[in-house]
Amino acid sequence: MKRPKLKKASKRMTCHKRYKIQKKVREHHRKLRKEAKKRGHKKPRKDPGVPNSAPFKEALLREAELRKQQLEELKQQQKLDRQKEQERKRKLEGSPGDEQSNVETREDSDEPKRKKAKAGKQNPKKLHCQELKKVIEASDIVLEVLDARDPLGCRCPQIEEAVIQSGCKKLILVLNKSDLVPKENLENWLNYLNKELPTVVFKASTNLKNRKTFKIKKKKVVPFQSKICCGKEALWKLLGDFQQSCRRDIRVGVIGFPNVGKSSVINSLKQEWICNVGISMGLTRSMQIVPLDKQITIIDSPCLIISPCNSPTALALRSPASIEELRPLEAASAILSQADDEQVVLKYTVPEYKDSLHFFTKLAQRRGLHQKGGSPNVESAAKLVWSEWTGASLGYYCHPPASWNHSLHFNENIAAVMKKGFNLEELEKNNAHSMQVLKGPHLTNRILFRSSGLTNGILDEKDIVEESPRQTEDKQDADDQENDSGERNAEISDVAPVEETRELSPEQSTAGKPSDGSSAVDRARQEDEAYDFSTDYI
Repeated sequence: MKRPKLKKASKRMTCHKRYKIQKKVREHHRKLRKEAKKRGHKKPRKDPGVPNSAPFKEALLREAELRKQQLEELKQQQKLDRQKEQERKRKLEGSPGDEQSNVETREDSDEPKRKKAKAGKQNPKKLHCQELKKVIEASDIVLEVLDARDPLGCRCPQIEEAVIQSGCKKLILVLNKSDLVPKENLENWLNYLNKELPTVVFKASTNLKNRKTFKIKKKKVVPFQSKICCGKEALWKLLGDFQQSCRRDIRVGVIGFPNVGKSSVINSLKQEWICNVGISMGLTRSMQIVPLDKQITIIDSPCLIISPCNSPTALALRSPASIEELRPLEAASAILSQADDEQVVLKYTVPEYKDSLHFFTKLAQRRGLHQKGGSPNVESAAKLVWSEWTGASLGYYCHPPASWNHSLHFNENIAAVMKKGFNLEELEKNNAHSMQVLKGPHLTNRILFRSSGLTNGILDEKDIVEESPRQTEDKQDADDQENDSGERNAEISDVAPVEETRELSPEQSTAGKPSDGSSAVDRARQEDEAYDFSTDYI
C-alpha cells in the first residue's frame, strides 16, 4: 500500500507565544550589553592631544614632530631603495626592442671574471673616468648639460678640451632647468654662450611613461611640479639636420656634472622612463646606450669628477659625494657666502642673520628642528639648505660676466668649426619659442648667486689620489668618535649649540674658556650656573 504524503508542519503560532519569544530575545540582548559594559569594551575615542596645563608640552610636541620627520625620511629612503632595485632588475631582464643595448650587455658579459673582480675593487672615481672616455670616443656629438642657474659653474674646461682634441666631434651646450631662472637672465646667458658654442634652451619633462611599470605608476601622483617639456623639438631638429648632412648614423653622448639633469634630458627626448633619475647625486654609474630612432643613438654617462682644487662653493654644489662626507655645516656655509642675504631672508622667512651659524639656528627654530632638550639642530638645518640648493626646486640665478672673452681652450677658428653643419637661425627661433612657453620662478623664489667660474674636473685616472686603507679606517674612527662625543655633549649639557660652536671657533677669544687645569666638577658647576630655563621654549 502506498504511504500517504506527509504535510510539513505549519509555522503559525499564537500571538501570545510570538510576543513572549520577542520579549526573551530583547532581554537576552540587554544582558549581553550589560556584560560588555562591565568588561569595558567601548568605542575608541579620538586622541585629545596634550592639554595646555601639562608641563613640558612644547617638548612633547617637538618629539612628536621629530618622530614624524624620521618616518618621512625612512619612507623616502625605502622609495629610493625600491627604485634602485627596479632599475637593477630592469637591467638584468633587458628590453627586447633595444638591440644595440643587448649587444653591449652581451659583450660585457663575455669579459673574463678576473677583470670584473678587479673593476669591482677599483676606485669608483677611476671607473667614472674610464666610462667618460668611452662615451667621448664613441660619440659624434657631445651634449654638455648645464644647469641654467649657474651655467658657467657647470662647464668643465678639461672635458671641452678633450672633445676639441679628439678630432671631428661637435660640442653642444644644453641649458637645462631653464624654468628656475628669470627670463631676462636666461636671455643674457643665451647670448653669452652662443658666441662660443650652439646652445639649446631646455626644460626636462617629468610626466613620463614606463614600459613595464606604467600601470602601477599611473595610480600614483607624480612628485614633480611641472610636466611640460620645452626645447625638445629644437634639440631634435638640430641632431636631425646634422645626421642628414653627415648621411650616416650618429651617436650622441651626454656629459655633465651631477644633478644637472643628464638622464632627464634623455628621458624627455625618448618620452619614456628609460634612464634612472632621482634626488640623490651620481645615480648613473656606467654608460647606457639608448636608441632614439633608426639613425640617432644617445649615450648616457656617469657624472664628471670634480677636482679638489676648486672653491668650497663649487665642491659643495658639484660633488657627487653625500652630505655626511662633505660636512653639512661647511658645505651649506660655503653656499650661503655666495648668495644675496636679503633674498635668502625673504625665501626662508627668517630674521636678519649675522653669519651662517646664526642663520642655521634661526632656520632650525623656524622649521621645528630640535635636539634633545629643545636646542636647535643646526646640522639638520644645514642639510636642508644643501639639499634644496643641489635639488631641482630652488630658483637661484647668476649674472653672466660683463666682458666676454674666449676661453683658454677656445679660439675663433674652433668656434666656427663647432658651429659648422648646424642651422643656427632656426635654432635661434626655436629657443625664442621655448622661452615664451617657459614660466619663470616667483619673485620670492629668486636668489641672486655669485658664480665661482669654470669648474675644473678630472678626466685622467692618474690625477685621482688614492687613500690607503689605514687612512680611511682612521678617518672613519675619528668621525665615529666625533659623533659619539657630540651626542654625549648634547645629552649632558643643556646649553644651546650656538654657544658651544662659538667657543670652539678660532675667531672667538679664549678669555671665556675654562683653564686646562680646572676639574670636571668645576666645569659642571659652570654649566649649571649658565643654564637658562627659557631655552626649552624658544
